Amino acid sequence: MEAIKKIIEAAWDDRALLSKDETKNAIKQVIDHLDVGKLRVAEPGSDNDWIVNEWVKKAVVLYFPIAQMETIEVGPFEFHDKIPLKKNYADLGVRVVPHAIARHGSFLEKGVIMMPSYVNIGAHVGSGTMVDTWATVGSCAQIGRNVHLSGGVGIGGVLEPLQATPTIIEDNCFIGSRCIVVEGVRVMKEAVLGANVVLTQSTHIIDVTSSEPKTLKGVVPEGSVVIPGTYTKSFPAGDYQVACALIIGKRKESTDKKVSLNQALREFNVAV
Repeated sequence: MEAIKKIIEAAWDDRALLSKDETKNAIKQVIDHLDVGKLRVAEPGSDNDWIVNEWVKKAVVLYFPIAQMETIEVGPFEFHDKIPLKKNYADLGVRVVPHAIARHGSFLEKGVIMMPSYVNIGAHVGSGTMVDTWATVGSCAQIGRNVHLSGGVGIGGVLEPLQATPTIIEDNCFIGSRCIVVEGVRVMKEAVLGANVVLTQSTHIIDVTSSEPKTLKGVVPEGSVVIPGTYTKSFPAGDYQVACALIIGKRKESTDKKVSLNQALREFNVAV
């Protein structure tokens, strides 16, 4: 891998190297390793942190200029694209409902369920996770185990536009309907996002569970129950309400995560 990494880094700095077979083969090897889970764009590290493998993400970006457009036919459906689709779902132990699509170079762990949805290249989706109807998992996003991405959820990627940090949803999270989580925001394990929560790096995530509010950005703490809200911001034209996210409580500890989730939703009356 060190040799492949050096080739990728060199090609990132000098795109003329993309014409060389050695470079093309190195890039394709990285994509193949991503596809089977041997590599990840980001992975859990020590001290409850994440390590971004920047060179792997670069390989994903470099794959597009070397890949050729091809026609893909699936029964009566036709696609014209550079990236092939994943195959052999039965062998992978993944349930895929028509019209769910995952691109080659994404990893779906055994036990994933995909309703009609989309998983982009470089993404990693953990076992037991449900990608519900019309949910999208963006390029290089990291989705943990036993996560529920509800209908219409949008998890942002790193390619459009190019960003350094992938969006991360950790284990046992529940992401409510029509939520949007983008720009490398990290939702820590067991958090619950109510319907329509929008999180970007600039979104104010305000903890209102104490006597004084505490504002965070870019991360939802472990076990938080979050709903959409607004706060007042002054502009030259006057004071206006700006969208934010409100942490209104914490999930209670439980060995049964589904029971814990139901309790959290009932207790805080969170729409999902």
